[in-house]
Amino acid sequence: MFSTHHASSEEPRLVPYRATVDVPHELVEHVSWLIYARRCERGSRWRKLGCFRQALLVLVHLRKNEPLPALAAGFGVSAATAWRYVDETLDVLAAWAPGLHEALTGLGEGDHVIVDGTLIPIDRIRADEPYYSMKHRKHGMNVQVIARPDGTPLWFSRATPGRTHDLTAARAHGIVQTCLTRQILVLADRAYQGAGATFRTPYYHHREQPERYQQFNRDHARLRAPGERAFAQLKSWRILRRARCSTRRISTIVQAVHTLLTCSYSG
Repeated sequence: MFSTHHASSEEPRLVPYRATVDVPHELVEHVSWLIYARRCERGSRWRKLGCFRQALLVLVHLRKNEPLPALAAGFGVSAATAWRYVDETLDVLAAWAPGLHEALTGLGEGDHVIVDGTLIPIDRIRADEPYYSMKHRKHGMNVQVIARPDGTPLWFSRATPGRTHDLTAARAHGIVQTCLTRQILVLADRAYQGAGATFRTPYYHHREQPERYQQFNRDHARLRAPGERAFAQLKSWRILRRARCSTRRISTIVQAVHTLLTCSYSG
């Protein structure tokens, strides 16, 4: 159930209507069991929404980026209660997201991964300089990903201000050093030139170089292309196409969505 506002001569009137969300029923059940476990752990008393309905509310919010006050009215709870449900569920899901070392478990010398960065657009004015990305010409938060050769995401970083350069972010998150320690080959774009270690990036001005340089760039682009799938899957959850929340919450949302993606793969 969702809600929308209808203007009238007196005051806005909420009108509920039924809709669907494109997530598997099994995923809603899985999230509801995680919520149930958290409630038992805390000894929570009766709630207005059961675990399944709370899970559904949160998944609709993440998947469709519906305004939470309208969504809360559709589920028959107050906006404050809906916020509490969302915060609680995001924390539960984010806790299951793997750390960097855990995500790379089983990988070592002879394996390769794809590293890339993306911008999560946010609502900010131009004066908020740390969040403005000159590369993308918009405000946002920088998120790094490590993906398998087929594009399956292994790990998403915490979100940093959009002005952060990809190479700076990769070093700050420990990606460069961790991949060097494990001798994992990394395929990355030109933004990571200078990383050294086990990073491989395309050549600049390759068209002016011998044919072997041009062939290297073509092969590199072909192997790195599946990495875009990781971000496509991340942003299939529309809340990350344009986040309207506090920048401090974006890292938690990214980790929560990663857990949901992992559940989808295992399902």
